[in-house]
Amino acid sequence: MNPRADAPPATARVRRFSTAERLVHRTTALLMGVCVLTAAFLYVPQLAQLVGRRELVVRVHEWSGLALPVPVLAGLLSRAFRADLGRLNRFGPHDRRWLRAALRRDRRRESRPAGKFNAGQKVYAAWIAGATVVMLGTGLLMWFTRLTPLVWRTSATFVHDWLALAVGVVLAGHIGMALGDPEARRGMRTGSVSPEWAEREHPLWHRRPPANRTAADADSG
Repeated sequence: MNPRADAPPATARVRRFSTAERLVHRTTALLMGVCVLTAAFLYVPQLAQLVGRRELVVRVHEWSGLALPVPVLAGLLSRAFRADLGRLNRFGPHDRRWLRAALRRDRRRESRPAGKFNAGQKVYAAWIAGATVVMLGTGLLMWFTRLTPLVWRTSATFVHDWLALAVGVVLAGHIGMALGDPEARRGMRTGSVSPEWAEREHPLWHRRPPANRTAADADSG
């Protein structure tokens, strides 16, 4: 007799991210990590002393920055990725309610309704996308020194350096949030999450019929 015959069936996991979406996230995270790390070695004197080939670090920093938008552009070939971009770009009444609860530090589940992405994730995605565009533009102004006036390059350097510091702080917060939620990391790593986690963190998304969770117009949140 099979000793596991009477065991309850394992709870089916909920599909959250496609393979394409996970590849876009991993590649973007890798390129962003290289940008941040090389920037640290270029601007922190104690770290700069550890690197003898500064010119090589500069080139790696420049090319990783130029490549940063590539994974997202390639991801547009994926219907699932385009659908999630649409979700991230839409704010509904429940998102405003989530933000108000977060500002009040109200941690009650009923006070923070969320679709596939909560309002905090939407704000982060919008901010990091805008910061990436600004960093890319100012970086190009700094790179092609002979094509722009000095005042442009000076302003671009100022914006680039301070925005880079802000990006580092925001990324640290993002990583800290991820480290505090193992199931969210598992969802990004494997593509699926437990139904308990989905119901607790993203109830408006989880309560939809499974066939509608991946539809482009299925989730306004």
